[in-house]
Amino acid sequence: MAESRSSPLRRRTRLRRLIPLLVLAVGAFAGGLVAGGRHEPSERRLAARFVVAWERGDYASMHAMLTPQAREQWPLQRFARAYRRAHATATVARVRAARPRTARDDTIAVPVDVRTRIFGDLRTTVTLPLGERDDGQPAVAWQPHLVFGGLRAGEKLGRNTRLPERATIEARDGTRIAYGESRLSDLDALASEIAGRVGPAPPERAAELAAQGVPDGAPVGLTGLEREFDGRLAGTPGGQLLAGTRVLASTTPRPGRNVRTTIDPEIQRAAVEALAGRYGGIAAVRPRNGEVLALAGVAFSAPQPPGSVFKIITLAGALEAGVVKRNESFPVQTSATLEGVELENAHGESCGGSLIASFAHSCNSVFAPMGAELGAERLVAAAERFGFNEDPHLAGAARSTIPAASEIGDDLAVGSTAIGQGKVLTTPLQMALVASAIGQGGLRPRPTLLKGEKTELTRATPERVARYVLRSMRAVVTGGTGVGAAIPGVKVAGKTGTAELRSTVNDDPVPPEGSEQPPPEDDPTDTDAWFAALAPSGHPRVAVCVLLIAQGAGGETAAPVARQVIQAAVRGA
Repeated sequence: MAESRSSPLRRRTRLRRLIPLLVLAVGAFAGGLVAGGRHEPSERRLAARFVVAWERGDYASMHAMLTPQAREQWPLQRFARAYRRAHATATVARVRAARPRTARDDTIAVPVDVRTRIFGDLRTTVTLPLGERDDGQPAVAWQPHLVFGGLRAGEKLGRNTRLPERATIEARDGTRIAYGESRLSDLDALASEIAGRVGPAPPERAAELAAQGVPDGAPVGLTGLEREFDGRLAGTPGGQLLAGTRVLASTTPRPGRNVRTTIDPEIQRAAVEALAGRYGGIAAVRPRNGEVLALAGVAFSAPQPPGSVFKIITLAGALEAGVVKRNESFPVQTSATLEGVELENAHGESCGGSLIASFAHSCNSVFAPMGAELGAERLVAAAERFGFNEDPHLAGAARSTIPAASEIGDDLAVGSTAIGQGKVLTTPLQMALVASAIGQGGLRPRPTLLKGEKTELTRATPERVARYVLRSMRAVVTGGTGVGAAIPGVKVAGKTGTAELRSTVNDDPVPPEGSEQPPPEDDPTDTDAWFAALAPSGHPRVAVCVLLIAQGAGGETAAPVARQVIQAAVRGA
């Protein structure tokens, strides 16, 4: 009896021991089925690797998968060039391949989606002929028509292109600055100062434009507003994509969009007339948002030493760093000595006294030592907060630059830089933005030529510092070197600058033996005349900077020019 009762127990025990073994066996069997299901012929793996490399533009890896005969006939450089030419012709932006199909008749087909800039998305199939490597493994028996789906043996990919009419450039009030194929203008000669030119692409833009489908020799924006908004104005080319004489795809040209710019015709006219054909530049900017209201001459394209307009930055940097106090007084003297070299005030003038008075009368004897005490690192940092060494964000605009602190040199070089000499260079547009930052409580706008564009504001200096600098700039116009910019009933704040050219003080102040002697002190061709201003000073509607190259002193020549532009701006506001 005992044995009969224990027999079912032993059977259940054996069954429990067998279950894990059965599970393992079933799992191994299922795994074998999956592995078998996942097995992929070597031809499909080859095709998959080939098209993945194609997607990446990895022509070297593609070339390595060719048969020995194909590699010999089509060396890598020639092979890669064939694909690049095809992509340029079709304006390919992206290649995406699907899973290769089953190989048949020594070929394997791969569905390919090609995104193009002109012809949209094209769904094609590339049929790869198969061969063998020397070790018997499959390889691609490549032929030239495989560079693009839909080509047949012996056919070449081609394109004929049609361009849309270039769109219209408008002033902020809708006046046409440039329109039509001939780029006519409602502003007549005034437009030539700002519209810019169109013509064949320069070499540095050839590759970029070719990728967009723009044919060689087609007119594109070269300068001014035409260059700034070239992408919007040009539209998208159309035409036909050809396989030999067969049409693979076609599209209609899409015209560009008219551009409403920030340019104010009245302020632009005032700037052009005030410049009066002299070599120089004038920029006018709306301080609150960086909208560029006018650009005349070399307003953003020819950086020059700024002279004393740079003292706006030096004063802001020194106040922020605590190097100088607002109520500080300075000796009244004609010059200061740094590193044994005497730096004179303009015309040997004696000046000093309060900080505001020293700024109003542009005392080198105060600001050169102040800059040396501030030091190269803090001076450079202050300039960079105001936009120096930064991309100007406008096409064709030159960068305003100040050397790295380690490159400036001794106290003499730092002091010279602090008064806008040495190796610091800037443009009227940049200094108009510096003045804008002072007028906006220390917030510097990014410039824009597109009306309605939201722009960034960057903190250039604390608000308390900006308020003090603004008071100092107001003193320049009410009783300092910039009285020539005064306008009855309008509170103008500004800063003059007179930048020496041939006799610039820098880190090598002594002319080498045998060098040309500096010109006489009263030679106006030895100085650039500058004036940077904003008005009305409490709630500025415009910031203006004038540069007259080799035209004398800023207070005498540049300030009256700025007054003309400011009058036009506040009159129309």
